[in-house]
Amino acid sequence: MTPRTRKSQLRIVSLAPSATSILCAIGAKPALVGVTNWCADVAPVDGLPKLRDCWRMESVDEILRLKPTLVIGSVPYKQETVGKLLDQAFNFLAMNPRTLASVYDDIQLLGGITALTPQAKRLIEKMKREFAAIEKRAREINQKLKVYCEAWPNPRISSPPWVAELVTICGGQMVLPAGEKVSNEQVAQARPDVIVLAWAATGGRAKPEKSYQVKEWEDVPAIRKRRVYVVRDELLNTPGPPLIAGARELFRIFYGASASRGRK
Repeated sequence: MTPRTRKSQLRIVSLAPSATSILCAIGAKPALVGVTNWCADVAPVDGLPKLRDCWRMESVDEILRLKPTLVIGSVPYKQETVGKLLDQAFNFLAMNPRTLASVYDDIQLLGGITALTPQAKRLIEKMKREFAAIEKRAREINQKLKVYCEAWPNPRISSPPWVAELVTICGGQMVLPAGEKVSNEQVAQARPDVIVLAWAATGGRAKPEKSYQVKEWEDVPAIRKRRVYVVRDELLNTPGPPLIAGARELFRIFYGASASRGRK
């Protein structure tokens, strides 16, 4: 089978916004026949059927109607949903990146599947180039800020490892383990200078006031100096091209916080 033939026969349903953003960025949008409701936040998918994701899907019938040859999902998975997907005739690709390196691996993998390897390599190079430019500018920040990034408030969960890498690139230092449940006491003991809220599936609707109301955090520098910021969750929680915009936003926050700290 030639790459051209393989590409033309692909019918992809993406239940992962990260995969959708990658596929569109490398020119594989024509292979998409269905996406999730969340995908429109990170990719130009107007006109494509919208489905539920691997966590909220109750039935695979809506997928079967689209006659896919490949279904792509990502964490979080509902076990019974994955079981139903695996029982079908189509291929199922489960994605679970943890680091920037694994994000690049996913881009390369999807480039190979869609016969768009050169475009995938260019996307990886673009992301690395953008991050390197931000890292260079971040050297202007004289002292690394201690940062806590939060992916969910109850139970309290810190942002995933690739976000910790972006924090470092942008001139900060994550002061709690990434992608884990953390307690109010742990955050208090870490004493972050900046708190970033990027609550999953909330867009920009995270609530800083909730942080200011945590009794254990009264003496945390980020609370005392009113440095709790909201970043739209899709910019940090979508392991793909949206991370470029997420890194820019983190740098903007850190640079501003560093400048205000220097004036005091």
